[in-house]
Amino acid sequence: MVRLIFLRLIGAALTIMSGWIANAQSATEIVRKADEKMRGEKSSYSEMTMRIIRPKWERSLAFKSWSKGTELSLVYITAPAREKGQAFLKIKREMWSWNPTINRTVKLPPSMLSQGWMGSDFTNDDLLNQRSVVVDYNHTITGNEQLEGWDCWKITLLPKPDAPVVWGKVVLWITQKHFLILKSEYYDEEHNLVKTELAHQLKEMDGRTIPTIYELIPADGPGNKTVVQLTTIKFNIDVNDSFFSLRNLTQVK
Repeated sequence: MVRLIFLRLIGAALTIMSGWIANAQSATEIVRKADEKMRGEKSSYSEMTMRIIRPKWERSLAFKSWSKGTELSLVYITAPAREKGQAFLKIKREMWSWNPTINRTVKLPPSMLSQGWMGSDFTNDDLLNQRSVVVDYNHTITGNEQLEGWDCWKITLLPKPDAPVVWGKVVLWITQKHFLILKSEYYDEEHNLVKTELAHQLKEMDGRTIPTIYELIPADGPGNKTVVQLTTIKFNIDVNDSFFSLRNLTQVK
């Protein structure tokens, strides 16, 4: 009898453990699929406009972006004229910026990852550190909720030990159909909400259904937000690793 009870307890424990493992694996796979849905499984090229909105002023800019895998990305500002030509490069965990006005390339220190990109509510880490959401966090499904009529997984991301990330916690709402991130919440190290990102206006672009408008809303800035509209995107383009170089950073158009 004691042996039977013991075996049942072991079986129950193994069932619980296997459930935890399956949950962790499925959560990571969901996040990976959602990330690849927007970034492309191999590479991508996109064109976007950005509106930085403040209670007393507003400004806009436009840019192009190339990425390959999770380690290479390059962003080029196309408008307005006074900022056209500025470019940003990421190779693995290193990042640089190029400013043609002062004819200077600057390597971005880790302390600048949390600073706003081009004065927006997006940080340098948001824009360039594309691998982070998949590889630098542990993922757990913490609920199922409806958002804008879509059934979504609610997935909580907590940083791995010593991961070079800005956020102490990230929560994602990912649709169970299409694997789209419709909502993201970003928290600091004390798990205080810092900002929320919302995705809208789903369209089919280059053969896949994706959001085309993103709103980033800071928690402590009433009336502040940044709106990004995706105007062009191509997935899995043919681009060589050599395209993502310091030399090309100063020459890309």
